[in-house]
Amino acid sequence: MNATIDDSTTKSAPRDEVNGRNGAHNGRVALHELTILREGGAPEVSPAAAPLRLPLPPFPRYPEKMGYVEPDPKFLPHDGNPYRTRVTAPMIARALKGWLVPYLGSLVKPGEFHPLISYLFTEWKCNLECHYCWAFDNRVKGMTEQVARRSIDWLYDTGCRVLALMGGEVLLRPDFAHKVVDYASRKGFWVYVPTNGRLMRPEVIDRLGDAGVATVNLAVDSVEDRKELPKALDPIRSFFEYLIRKQYVYGFSVFFNINITRINLEDVRRLTEIAHDVGIATDYHINETPMLDAPHFKHNSGNSTYITPDDWPAVDATIDWLIEKNRSGYKMVNSVRRLEEMKAFMRGKLQDWDCRAGQNSLIIRTDGTLAPCFPMYSASHDWGTAGHPCFEKQQLTCMKVECQPHCFSTLNHNLAYCYNASRAIRWVLKQAAHGFQGTTGSFED
Repeated sequence: MNATIDDSTTKSAPRDEVNGRNGAHNGRVALHELTILREGGAPEVSPAAAPLRLPLPPFPRYPEKMGYVEPDPKFLPHDGNPYRTRVTAPMIARALKGWLVPYLGSLVKPGEFHPLISYLFTEWKCNLECHYCWAFDNRVKGMTEQVARRSIDWLYDTGCRVLALMGGEVLLRPDFAHKVVDYASRKGFWVYVPTNGRLMRPEVIDRLGDAGVATVNLAVDSVEDRKELPKALDPIRSFFEYLIRKQYVYGFSVFFNINITRINLEDVRRLTEIAHDVGIATDYHINETPMLDAPHFKHNSGNSTYITPDDWPAVDATIDWLIEKNRSGYKMVNSVRRLEEMKAFMRGKLQDWDCRAGQNSLIIRTDGTLAPCFPMYSASHDWGTAGHPCFEKQQLTCMKVECQPHCFSTLNHNLAYCYNASRAIRWVLKQAAHGFQGTTGSFED
């Protein structure tokens, strides 16, 4: 873990600093301390009796897929449709086993804690320094093989079958990432790998594909490299082109993850068009300030990426453009409704919602301790460790009263949608009727 907080009081950050932006005058401020976070600090992780290691993956399992091979034409887009129009039976089976089966099980099993997705923070270091990002600290050691294996084994026992590696930058140790992806996918997990792409060399792509990665989240905020937004496409263009080709060889998917800031509105449009042209989906976030105090974050003041009230009209226009593209058939993780809600969120106005963090989603920090969600990574509250969770319904409920209005988590909003069972079943039946082809990943009423 990186930083802890004093849990005894509740206060807001000064409004003339970083949290005076992004709609802070309407209450959109960082919460340095939450009264519902218990005093005392995070738990210590007890070492196992004997050190555990991750198995060394055999590589390559599929030598015929290595290198610059041509994809089977039947899996390529055709007839003017830029998107994948055919998926394999193993891809469908992996999605059903990873998402649908655990979801249905969570509806009938007793108790509140049934994780569908876990974020495994294998790294808290990063090779880049995006000026809006507080989610890294280069002083923190990466996850050990013992913690990774124990965490995956425990998640498997809970019924969870979706595992997202997280950082920092997860490809800082590509051999470690390869071991984690291989071990988890062999146990039946639907494995998700996010990356800024700078370390995504062709041999790394082949290793992840060979190991069974299900999807690659390529985080890009700009086309050209720039100091404030170094997650850029141009520096990784050759890697990106290789990744797009190899998704049709190995059977994984790719999407862009784009953060909307005050200085990249034109890039948001350009990246959206690039994604559409190569047939991949997009996922959007509206720039947020840290919810908890983050002393290691270097850009709390004078941050050029933070959205101010003067920027709202331009951001509104960009969101309206995205909505138009969504309705015209561009594949997006965000629904039209969710895009619309970004406007309210940046103005400090977001309705309560049924956050599922600590119930159906969780994070595992690099040291094996647990937290319900990303914003709580730095919290010192004791939510237990992998194998020994300590998520209490009353504590989570009280906490979410304070933190939900300040959070725009796409994943947990989608999970909230899923737990309105009638809507979720209608969505699944709609996708099944189309053979699970053309699925956008977004939810609509």
